[in-house]
Amino acid sequence: MDTSSSMKTPLKRVRGLGSARSGTDHFWKQRLTALANVPLVIVMIAIVIALVGKDAAAAKAVLSHPVVAIPMVLFFVSVMVHMRIGMQVIVEDYVHEEGPKVLLLALNAFFSIAVGLAGIFAILKLSFGA
Repeated sequence: MDTSSSMKTPLKRVRGLGSARSGTDHFWKQRLTALANVPLVIVMIAIVIALVGKDAAAAKAVLSHPVVAIPMVLFFVSVMVHMRIGMQVIVEDYVHEEGPKVLLLALNAFFSIAVGLAGIFAILKLSFGA
């Protein structure tokens, strides 16, 4: 095999991993979360429009209803997974130094998890009346 025409980096050749090792997984997860985000964003916009002009008690009553809370939790999960994958691809493509790349990938994962958990916690707190 002529390594001069190979699309693999030297590290990929040593590890035996091709360029599509994790790329197709990210590609499909990104597309599936984008597809899921379309109806979820429409629902979220409808909820926000329905809450315009209402006081806090009315908003809490609407947001605590299971028909509203469940799509909101799904929205947070889908958007946070979509954001994490998208930012990971950006970091992997444009940050070339290994140290900063690892740091940014870790921060991206922690930030995505923290934002997702905070949103889900707030929705569950409203839903269970705490």
